[in-house]
Amino acid sequence: MTKEHSDYETNIEHDDTLTTRQGHPVTNNQNIRTVGNRGPATLENYDFIEKISHFDREKIPERIVHARGAGAHGYFETYGTAGDEPVSKYTRAKVFQEKGKKTPVFVRFSTVVHGNHSPETVRDPRGFAVKFYTEDGNWDLVGNNLKIFFIRDAMKFPDMIHAFRPDPVTNYQDSERFFDFCANSPESFHMVTFIYSPWGIPANYRMMQGSGVNTYKWVNKEGKAVLVKYHWEPKQGIKNLTQKEAEKIQAKNFNHATQDLYEAIEREEYPEWELFVQIMEDGPHPELDFDPLDDTKLWPEDQFPWLPVGRMVLNKNPENYFTEVEQAAFGTGVLVDGLDFSDDKMLQGRTFSYSDTQRYRVGANYLQLPINAAKKRVATNQEGGMMRHEPEARGKKNPHINYEPSVLGGLKEAEQMGQEYTPKIEGNLVRESIERTSNTKQAGETYRRFQDWEKDELISNLVGDLSQCDPRIQDKMITLAEEADEAYGRRLREGLAKAKKDGSSYNPLGYSDAEKAPQQAVEKGKDAEPY
Repeated sequence: MTKEHSDYETNIEHDDTLTTRQGHPVTNNQNIRTVGNRGPATLENYDFIEKISHFDREKIPERIVHARGAGAHGYFETYGTAGDEPVSKYTRAKVFQEKGKKTPVFVRFSTVVHGNHSPETVRDPRGFAVKFYTEDGNWDLVGNNLKIFFIRDAMKFPDMIHAFRPDPVTNYQDSERFFDFCANSPESFHMVTFIYSPWGIPANYRMMQGSGVNTYKWVNKEGKAVLVKYHWEPKQGIKNLTQKEAEKIQAKNFNHATQDLYEAIEREEYPEWELFVQIMEDGPHPELDFDPLDDTKLWPEDQFPWLPVGRMVLNKNPENYFTEVEQAAFGTGVLVDGLDFSDDKMLQGRTFSYSDTQRYRVGANYLQLPINAAKKRVATNQEGGMMRHEPEARGKKNPHINYEPSVLGGLKEAEQMGQEYTPKIEGNLVRESIERTSNTKQAGETYRRFQDWEKDELISNLVGDLSQCDPRIQDKMITLAEEADEAYGRRLREGLAKAKKDGSSYNPLGYSDAEKAPQQAVEKGKDAEPY
């Protein structure tokens, strides 16, 4: 029996009916509107124009770095202590108080140098960014899997990334460009030692460490500050890959780490990390042979022990990759009361750069997106900007007042409870490096801590790429290795002396003989007739 419809009823719509963004039910999603069934098309194809024009814009600009990523939701549970002491001795940040308190988090893991669909087996640092939705607002702890960095001054960051990314003419990565920068930036040698060892290719995101990398400060209720470093330790254990193992995995699956994280959470095998901090009295510490604000250095664990402060569990996958993982925006300047900046030069530069990038990439109102919005009351006097969808009227007695101060019902300043931290700073404005550079000592200590197979892998990977570089670059890298450790330098020198010199540096880092792939594709390709 056919249902009767009134003369004025429009298109029938159900709960599963496709609509346009304007809410119009779509009656034909198979064909554009044309003059006859062979065309031409008309300009007033609204359904098609809305659909295709949104498609044309569905990719927002890629992150300049950390473009390739995966993410998950979870919670952070605080211990209420730093080691055996109440955490309130060091910080008044509410997220760390009260044993057992759980704070929602979103975590994004990533590779650094290459694009959004690059393989997850690349030799590269891994990003480890955590957004805490605290009761005092958001806190972003933005770091990497490795605990140090290539450079200690933000002025060099664009040059570093340019050298590591593909050649601007050929558009493929060139290991000679990488080593040219590193050989002439000796502070990078410790990081090079890690990157060219198996630590340069973590097995997946679940089984890698995380670190804040930079030096931050904690401030207590009395306004006293300490320097602090953050470390995430995976309860799943740590696993890294050799170059050959990574190549085999990449040949089968270039999304393996994203898949591993997603499927582990779906199986309810929730990955977990314990958060540790290292604490140092605020100050220059002249007794150390390095500056505590130098992010190319590790703080010795025997002098500054790791203190457990909480744990993080990831127990929910994103419902939509784009809205959550791709639009997630982090910034090193996003701190809550009780957490503060140090004068770490890289941190100072990152604090501007990260949030500036998000405003360019996602838009001026990126903090209104659910993945980035604080899970608490927000009230500002900000106005306008592209894609603004929420007026800033919450908490205002008078929505006409978008400025402060005012007696007409505008927003008021908060009452400050904890003592403000007011460090004394004096000195000349200069453009100088820190005094205690100690560029290679810790690289030698790291080399000696490596197991024999890790040392072998490090030397093999370095020789494979360096052997195709300019001899001047080789000499500088050998000198740095010799300064770090006699055996390290000797093995690198001997390996380079024996290595073949007939290859090319036009290859991803660690992928020796990659330049032969184009010819191999020609030789192995099967002939076909045109059709």
